[in-house]
Amino acid sequence: MTEEPKTPEKSEDQEPSGGGNGSEPPAESTEAGTDAEKPPIAINAQYVKDLSFEAPATPGVFRQMQNQSPNISVNVDVEAKTLDPSVYEVTLNITANCKFADTTAFLVELSYGGVFSLNVDDQYIRPVLLIECPRLLFPFARQIIANTTSNGGFLPLMLAPVDFAGLYQREVQQRSAQAAAESKESSAEPN
Repeated sequence: MTEEPKTPEKSEDQEPSGGGNGSEPPAESTEAGTDAEKPPIAINAQYVKDLSFEAPATPGVFRQMQNQSPNISVNVDVEAKTLDPSVYEVTLNITANCKFADTTAFLVELSYGGVFSLNVDDQYIRPVLLIECPRLLFPFARQIIANTTSNGGFLPLMLAPVDFAGLYQREVQQRSAQAAAESKESSAEPN
């Protein structure tokens, strides 16, 4: 059994809002709405902040590529900063270096940013900024990296998914260990 959506009841003395053609919205719909009605994460913008591609050993490296497997290292970092109350910029920094023996085939560096509005409790802001926001940006950054390496004459570099929750947990553990070490050092110093 399905229920039909309920429509607001109209009392006899209410004036119709607008001429019925949608030209004037009802007065209550012009309000911004409560915080509970806003989505927890809204992407306001996303953009390439910086993109660099270098292939210093071309064209000779193409011959090496036919005989050797490359050594590819990828580094991913996330930065977040406050722009306005509840508005933040998150930057996903990706560096990929492809080498054959001691020869650099290519180096690609991407800083991909996004502006996010958050509607979450204060205790969740940092995890959302460092886990969920980069998770939303990553597919776009991954495609830019793949297109850039392909346009540089190499096979597209398809980055594996990144465990942003794991990265965040490691950062929290490192901060805790560092704070504990600093606390231990300060308590061991004589007054």
